[in-house]
Amino acid sequence: MSLRIGDTAPNFTIPTTKGEITFHDWIGDSWVFFFSHPADFTPVCTTEMGRTAQLSQEFVNRNTKPLGLSTDTVEEHIKWIDDVNDTQNTDLAFPIVADADHKVAELYDMIHPGESETAAVRSVFIIDPNKKIRLTMTYPMSVGRNFDEILRVIDALQAGDKHGIATPADWLPGGKVIIPPSVTNEQASVKFPQGWDELRPYLRFTEVK
Repeated sequence: MSLRIGDTAPNFTIPTTKGEITFHDWIGDSWVFFFSHPADFTPVCTTEMGRTAQLSQEFVNRNTKPLGLSTDTVEEHIKWIDDVNDTQNTDLAFPIVADADHKVAELYDMIHPGESETAAVRSVFIIDPNKKIRLTMTYPMSVGRNFDEILRVIDALQAGDKHGIATPADWLPGGKVIIPPSVTNEQASVKFPQGWDELRPYLRFTEVK
């Protein structure tokens, strides 16, 4: 199953390190950073789990719940969390899905046979409170994720929803944003009374708070 931006994230009920969850119920009114790993007790995964835990307040600030997944059992996950906390100097509190039978990995197309027949690649899904997939990224097993980028795209998606804008290349919060071409100048004058810089009729920059 190939999932696309704008699709409803498939629901599932599964055991995790925090007990059984039904995904859509667990999401509630939050955003979700749903990310997969090839296996427990592996080096790159350990650093990523640790970094997610270290950034827990950043995710809280964005009303975003992290949810990890590995194709191992709850028991293995719990043992691994001790290693993550010890080696990464953190306290991992978010749930990790136990997907030993690959139920969710297959539902979300996380098994890529060119990498492994059994282990999930490093998939990322950013899902909004309406359970819609808003962003997908896929990393190979050997490459750790860039968490600055993960936080940045959550910021960009939330700013776009709030202000009806788009964000330029390398945008960071506080930077200038783009008025979409679908918004006429007449509409923009009402929506963006602070004004804008028009480099081309289709390229208008403004500022939002």
